[in-house]
Amino acid sequence: MIVWPVLIFVLGLAIGSFLNVVIFRLAKGKSFLKGRSYCPKCKHQLGAKDLIPLFSFIFQKSRCRYCKKKISSLYPLVELAAGLTFLLVYFNFGLSLKSLVYIIYSCFLIIIFVYDLRHHLILDKVTIPAIIIAFLASFFLKVSFFSILFGAIIGGGFFFIQFAASRGKWIGGGDIRLGVLMGLILGWEKLIVALVIAYLSGALVALMFLITKKKGLKSKLPFGTFLSLGTFVTLLYGSQMIDWYLSGALVNWYLYREY
Repeated sequence: MIVWPVLIFVLGLAIGSFLNVVIFRLAKGKSFLKGRSYCPKCKHQLGAKDLIPLFSFIFQKSRCRYCKKKISSLYPLVELAAGLTFLLVYFNFGLSLKSLVYIIYSCFLIIIFVYDLRHHLILDKVTIPAIIIAFLASFFLKVSFFSILFGAIIGGGFFFIQFAASRGKWIGGGDIRLGVLMGLILGWEKLIVALVIAYLSGALVALMFLITKKKGLKSKLPFGTFLSLGTFVTLLYGSQMIDWYLSGALVNWYLYREY
């Protein structure tokens, strides 16, 4: 039925609009649970027709209706990303408890992705509630307790070692908490896949920046952005990736044995 994908996409757009509010107000140190939305440039309160996810940005030609100043394209991109994220979860897991939990995970990952991209910071206000939710949700999803416990230890420990070895120069404390969250969401087996994806994508982007001379060798990249992306991709396709890798490894082992 086409109805469910449309409804889920629209819901994703609406929640993406709310995530924009969360991201913006976290940066300002304000509560995102109360207070009307307003233009960040002229502070004018926004009406209903100013807050239609994605479409208001398009119809108003990316400008505030009141002060005519340009609106950041990041806002509609977050809304669109949330809508597409919700669709991907639905197409992979249907209407299920797992989909609901994964959508909640995705919302936290989007916030971490965007906030670290903009401010180079992973907030405990985001990761700690997410860690609590992920731990509790694992019981509803009947995930192996050993897998998530071991995953949390590996994820947190992996980044703690880097933090200690560099005295906080390579990564921050937020990466340690994000590592714990990744382990709780994915379990230790898929955690490895997510880390590989994060490091490969981070290396690729860093190489592109070096080639285009937009950043130097000493420039810092918001690694939480890549970790969030790796976590989401693994959440959806981690099992298939592991199966694909193991099947290839078994084939190679068999051919090697024949020779």
